Amino acid sequence: MKDKIDSIIEEINQFSIEDTQALEKFRIQYLGTKGLLKDLFGELKSVPNEEKKEVGLLLNGLRTIAEEKYNTFKETLDAPKATASSIDTSRPGEDSSVGSRHPLMLVRSEIIEIFNRIGYTVSEGPEIEDDWHNFSALNFPPEHPARDMQDTFFIQNEGEEMALRTHTSSVQVRVMENQKPPIRTISPGRVFRNEAISARAHCFFHQVEGLYIDKKVSFADLKQTLLYFAQEMFGEKAQIRLRPSYFPFTEPSAEVDVSCSICNAKGCNVCKNTGWLEILGCGMVDPAVLEACGIDSKEYSGFAFGMGIERITQLKYKVNDLRLYSENDVRFLKQFTGSL
Repeated sequence: MKDKIDSIIEEINQFSIEDTQALEKFRIQYLGTKGLLKDLFGELKSVPNEEKKEVGLLLNGLRTIAEEKYNTFKETLDAPKATASSIDTSRPGEDSSVGSRHPLMLVRSEIIEIFNRIGYTVSEGPEIEDDWHNFSALNFPPEHPARDMQDTFFIQNEGEEMALRTHTSSVQVRVMENQKPPIRTISPGRVFRNEAISARAHCFFHQVEGLYIDKKVSFADLKQTLLYFAQEMFGEKAQIRLRPSYFPFTEPSAEVDVSCSICNAKGCNVCKNTGWLEILGCGMVDPAVLEACGIDSKEYSGFAFGMGIERITQLKYKVNDLRLYSENDVRFLKQFTGSL
């Protein structure tokens, strides 16, 4: 019985259907009331009880194959065929849909353009980093919690422990190692953190970090640079505030808030009803970092800052959920069609 089923499956696969007559012949031969399938199901009662279940499954599979072939060819043969007389060649063609750039890439480009206007160049580096460039050169001591698995994705590369970079500061280290001051650069790129995904956070996101090193660079230079950026990005009425903070690679350090443009600083769920939204961290480059990268900290000073592109985009386009950026929902992305 099993061999007979296999033989019929092979017959069905080789059966040639080119017109409606062949299709009807196929139906009668295999699916008709007096067809092969009807006969086979009739023979099932003579199969030993211990084999009935297996043979029954094979017969159901055979019927599925036959029905699928019949339906496929029926749809093909029934479909109306366009003829030269049915095509109106005088009708105007349909416009192709216009694509759009991703909102994160739009804001990334705008940030780069803003800093280009005041002399910053773009630097890039690898997303998989060694301990020196991602941690040690940036003054992270061995016991620092950012080295723990709760924050960082670690991987093994030929026996060496590497990390998916947690910030683009690693690019700044490479610049300082290979370039003499004055240095004025920004480092846009994707970074990774082992964090829970929510409306305000994601396990991967995009950053732009800036670095300026020269003689007699002060904290006042840093504040004015960031105010210039905020007003260029969010409008001349945008305000910033700096709050003392701590980062291993800057001293003194600060977190920078910008007035929330989603609620016009009146308070909403995005800014936690404060009217302010944190957009970046900054500070004066720690002398230990300069020395680790071969720069004389007694002659040179500098500042660094880092911002999340998702957060900036959230403010600029009034997006209330960071997850929308990576879900590829066409309804969301279409809103940016035509944006430069």
